[in-house]
Amino acid sequence: MRSSRLIALVACWSTTASCAGSPQVYLAAPPQIETPAEATRPCALYHLPDEPRASDLEIGYATRGAQIIACDAARNLAVQTHAAEHRLEAAQAEARARQRRWWMFWRRI
Repeated sequence: MRSSRLIALVACWSTTASCAGSPQVYLAAPPQIETPAEATRPCALYHLPDEPRASDLEIGYATRGAQIIACDAARNLAVQTHAAEHRLEAAQAEARARQRRWWMFWRRI
């Protein structure tokens, strides 16, 4: 009877000791970057009047050129924000993998 108690005590101790030595895993939310308001607004384009004159066409070319440049800058801002968010997510995933590798190294011993 005493040998079975000793075996049960050793079994309980070994399972408790193996769980106590493992690190806690905290899963943080992935990083989020708020998209600037300039990047979410739709682009405005100049419309010619019903009966355009030569001056209206010149104004239209200049105005549309400036609006296209502003729209492209807003699109570029949205793309940069999206790329920065993905870089942060990749860095977080790499840090998690590094942490797991360290834990797996000690687990093998």
